[in-house]
Amino acid sequence: MAARHLTNFRAINLTGDLSGDIWIDDAGVITGGPVEGAETVDLQGAYLSPGWADLHVHVWHGGTDISIRADEAGLKHGVTAMADAGSAGEASFHGLREYVIEAQRETVKAFLNIGSIGLVACNRVSELIDTRSIDFDRSLAVIEANRDVICGIKVRASGVIVGSWGITPAKIAKRLADISGLPLMVHVGEAPPLIDEVFEILTPGDIVTHCFNGKRGGSIRDTPKLMEMAKRKAGEGILMDIGHGAASFNFEVSAQAIADGMVPYSISTDLHGRNINGPVHDLATTVSKVHATGLSFEDCVTAITDHPRKVMGLEGPRVGQPADFTAFTLENSDEVATDSQGGTLKLGKVFTPIAAFKNAHHVPASRRVA
Repeated sequence: MAARHLTNFRAINLTGDLSGDIWIDDAGVITGGPVEGAETVDLQGAYLSPGWADLHVHVWHGGTDISIRADEAGLKHGVTAMADAGSAGEASFHGLREYVIEAQRETVKAFLNIGSIGLVACNRVSELIDTRSIDFDRSLAVIEANRDVICGIKVRASGVIVGSWGITPAKIAKRLADISGLPLMVHVGEAPPLIDEVFEILTPGDIVTHCFNGKRGGSIRDTPKLMEMAKRKAGEGILMDIGHGAASFNFEVSAQAIADGMVPYSISTDLHGRNINGPVHDLATTVSKVHATGLSFEDCVTAITDHPRKVMGLEGPRVGQPADFTAFTLENSDEVATDSQGGTLKLGKVFTPIAAFKNAHHVPASRRVA
C-alpha cells in the first residue's frame, strides 16, 4: 500500500494535531510529519471526520436470513466501523467472529443477542419463545471469551418477538449486561412490553434503539408523558439510537422529538436485506433524513462518529494510530426520502461520502440511493 498525504479538507471532530494536512505511512499509521513519496489525495474542500460508525447493522451473512455482507454496509459507503446488533446469540457467535469480524477491513464489533439462536430465522422463529431460549451461563462464557469484540447485549423487547412474555426477557438481558459490565441495547416497538416498562429497567450507558419509531403503543410520541419521560431518561444518560430499519423510523416523531430538545445520541441504520433497497439504503441517507427533521449538522456528525465509536470502544484517529477517516460533502438536494411508515420528506441537503481511509486502505465511497 502506498503512503498518503491528505490535503485540502475541512476537519470536523478531529484532534487538534490533525487539523492541517494528514500524512499516512505505508503501514497505514498516521505520522507527525511528511512521508517521502506519499501519494497526495486532494479532498477538494470536503469534510474529513473520524471514520463513520454504524451502531446497528446485521451483517452475519449466512448466519441469519436477513443479514447482508459487511462489505455492503462498509467502506464503499463511507463506514469504517459497525456493530452487528444481535444477529448472533451464544450458539452461533463463533461463526460471526471467524467469518465476519476477523475477515473484514472495517472494524466490526457486536452486541450479543440474549436469545441463544439469535436471528437465524428473523421474525419467523422467535429467539425468545420462553425460558428455554436463553442460556445464561453459556452467554456469560461467550462474553468472557470475546470481550475484545463484544460491545454490549441485545434484546428485542416487542410483542412480535416476546408475545405474552412481556418485559421478562429484557430484565434477564439487563441482568446479564450488569454482571458482564456491558451496556444493554433494547429494541423497542410493538407492546408488550410498554416502552415505559423498558425505560424503567435501564441505567446510564444503556441504549434504546428505534427511539423514533412510529408504532402506536410503542412510540415515545404516544402521549406527552412518554415524550417527557424519554427526554428525562436521555438527560440521565440513556443513549437514544435511531436504528432506522424497515419499520422503525418516523419523520414526524423525529421532528417532534428534536424540536422538543431531545437529541439522539447515535444515528444508525439497522441495515439488513429487507431494507437495503429502501427505505434505509445506507448510513449517509439515514443521517440525511435525521438532518432534514431538524438535527443540526454538528450533532449529526457526532452521532455517526464520536458517539457510536465511544460505545464500540474506539478512539478518534490521532498521530501514531492507524488511519480511520471518512471524507464527505453536504450537498443541496431536492431528493424526497421515505421513512418506515411510508411518510415522505424533502431532504434539502444530503450527506455524501466520497472516500474512506482505514489503515492502509483508501476506498472511494458513495451513497447507495439511485
